Amino acid sequence: MSEVQPPLYQAKKISVIAKGADVLVREYVLAPGEFIPWHHHTRVTDHYYGLEGRVLIETRAPATRRELNPGESTAVAPPSAHHTSNSSDKPCRFLLIQGVGQYDFVKEE
Repeated sequence: MSEVQPPLYQAKKISVIAKGADVLVREYVLAPGEFIPWHHHTRVTDHYYGLEGRVLIETRAPATRRELNPGESTAVAPPSAHHTSNSSDKPCRFLLIQGVGQYDFVKEE
């Protein structure tokens, strides 16, 4: 399957697993130091599921910091600003399930 849109950030690998009218599932691999910049969504919830390594998900309001190991999950509901990163020295791999709703990516500073 092809990308939904050109990425707005650098990631080692992004694979589309499933794409529907109101649900998007992607597998991400972030190399050490890579990140998805601060952003929010207006309609979709981001559901994260750790597969390998540790992925860090941070939110602004409320300020939270959640590090996922393999088999752990968390969700970020709209319109919460969030940031996803790999601060370890090994790649991390996770599933990102987005839905239900129309996907958008609103970059924040």
